[in-house]
Amino acid sequence: MKTDIVELRLAPEDNRRLANLCGPMDENLRQIEAAFDVTIGRRGASFRFSGDAAQAEKGATAIEHFYNRAHDTLSLDDIQLGLVEITRGRADEEGPALRTRRADLRARTPRQGDYIEQIRSHDITFGVGPAGTGKTYLAVACAVDALEREQVKRIVLTRPAVEAGERLGFLPGDLTQKVDPYLRPLYDALYDLMGFDKVTRLIERHAIEVAPLAFMRGRTLNHAFIILDEAQNTTAEQMQMFLTRIGFGARAVVTGDPTQIDLPKHIKSGLMDAAEVLGDVRGIAFTHFLSEDVVRHPLVGRIVDAYAARRAQTEARDKT
Repeated sequence: MKTDIVELRLAPEDNRRLANLCGPMDENLRQIEAAFDVTIGRRGASFRFSGDAAQAEKGATAIEHFYNRAHDTLSLDDIQLGLVEITRGRADEEGPALRTRRADLRARTPRQGDYIEQIRSHDITFGVGPAGTGKTYLAVACAVDALEREQVKRIVLTRPAVEAGERLGFLPGDLTQKVDPYLRPLYDALYDLMGFDKVTRLIERHAIEVAPLAFMRGRTLNHAFIILDEAQNTTAEQMQMFLTRIGFGARAVVTGDPTQIDLPKHIKSGLMDAAEVLGDVRGIAFTHFLSEDVVRHPLVGRIVDAYAARRAQTEARDKT
């Protein structure tokens, strides 16, 4: 591949802003290099980008973008989220406002913005796609927002406890201790969005409930915001059971990653089955996330694409 050189000099030169831009040991620059697959050289306020011409130009644009924001310290999270916005065309856009303690919380890609709008306008929304696209986190944020605005009376978060039910008995502790590790990601999202003390109080008041999917059977959930996470590991029967728990004034979000199905080979995923059965049902929305919606380290999107390419090759080979 031909290597091109793009040069950039930042002005006005400000050593403090340059330090904030580059980060400790130039770790911010390394993130930008990984995002655009270029090599960055720096001497003072002068930058040199080596790589594909188009990517080198994007790298230069990113450096200018972050330099304009470098009046304060830029963390790795700031860089990674900013890179997502730049590469997905949402930089400087304002997404739907959500009422949580995270003032910087907003959609980072157009598809994330559509997802939030669908959750707000539909009683049932499916978020389907790879890890790191914000499916669960944004769903929990919308649930917190609905609770804060008193649109619902409680939040119910659930997920399949294990890949196969018989494994539960081999875990140490009582039932709560057995299922807690599987529900931990949901707790983490709540703590980040509301704070540990507030979440604890709301759980004690039963305004927030986090429970394994098996606990949903036989219930009717009225005036609740319900999230089913890791739905790719539900069976078709479990998915139908969950969706029929929804009562008056309730809203439900179902999230899952079809590439991470842990069910036995002969059992069809409830998430995949629901996509086929409910795709045209009025009042139900589907958001299908792609690798370009990944809001994590820049390499994660490439990893998702690499595995997707291999699956496509395998499927094509199996058909011949």
